Amino acid sequence: MSDLEHYLSTFDVEPGYLDWAAFGPLSSGVRAEAHADAESLGNGRRSSIDLVAGRSDRACELLAELLGAPVDEVVLQPSTTYGLMQALYGLDGALLLSRAEFPSLTIAATRAAGLRDGLTLQWIDPADGFVTPGAVREALTDQTTAVAVSLVDFRTGYAADLTALREVIGDRLLIVDAVQGFGVVDADWAAADVVCGNGYKWLRAGRGTGWARFGPRALERLEPVLSGFAGAEGDQLPMDVVPAAASTARAFTVTGSDFLAAGRLATALEEVRAAGVRSIAAAVAERADEIVHYATRYDVPLATPSEREHRAGIVTLAPRRQDAAALAATLVNHGVAFTARGGQIRLAPHAATGEDTMRLVGDALAEFAASRTW
Repeated sequence: MSDLEHYLSTFDVEPGYLDWAAFGPLSSGVRAEAHADAESLGNGRRSSIDLVAGRSDRACELLAELLGAPVDEVVLQPSTTYGLMQALYGLDGALLLSRAEFPSLTIAATRAAGLRDGLTLQWIDPADGFVTPGAVREALTDQTTAVAVSLVDFRTGYAADLTALREVIGDRLLIVDAVQGFGVVDADWAAADVVCGNGYKWLRAGRGTGWARFGPRALERLEPVLSGFAGAEGDQLPMDVVPAAASTARAFTVTGSDFLAAGRLATALEEVRAAGVRSIAAAVAERADEIVHYATRYDVPLATPSEREHRAGIVTLAPRRQDAAALAATLVNHGVAFTARGGQIRLAPHAATGEDTMRLVGDALAEFAASRTW
């Protein structure tokens, strides 16, 4: 059995599940590790507690390896949003971002600008919501100090080109919400200064498994405004003094990490590392290609770019307004799980999504096309 085959064997969801962009059902390995760690924390032995506590360090080591970064640039967070807030609340100057970004970015940016006199927002409304290098280039000003973007747009599945964005923005900070792509997209992580993600979607690690990476430019320019005692300088608990924030990414933490969540994340990352991100990304892309094929065959408009290089695992159908309810109902009747929002239908396959699921999608779209009135 190859590494990829072993990875695929850890999936056991029912046919029809195409909602990985909303929630990733936990892998068999993650579930087993969670049970084992919970049992270890129940016996009160110091050795058992220390063993589970070590999951946090292991998760950071694996994240650093997958990101191609030093381990002291990586910290665990409760969620993607916590990591983004750490970055945005510490920013000065002008932040460029799209109004169509997921609220983790837009709300955190707005709240930060409302509290920090030195931070202003530069909103853009790019065509189709795609934050392309060209759209960013046109919007940049001399006041822009940072650009925030999703690696994969949650609405359309458009995949940002981090390498090209870095070339466009120069020495400015690039802050990336990677929750919809980490582990299933072979991205140029070195192009980003801040990368934030969570393990509860594509990594299949469950909630509470957030993380963030703060590169050298970010550590130099961001103020650790939300830094707590866990982010203080030194290795000991600060008693009777208030030390400065750490000089590493640890400064952007508030308190200790959840060891059980860290264990789930570490297990999920081990599975991804063993299979290889490129292999996983290729498998996900093939499944997305099949959905694009069916949508094209049955004349269902797409909000997602049809070209593989501009998308990841999300394929969003954009039927006519009068067709949206009927299409959603047909997919439900065929046992397909998806997210519907604003008249659009988001389908998100994973590497182990099988042909049985693809047949359900094809049959549903065929039935919809046959019943559609023009």
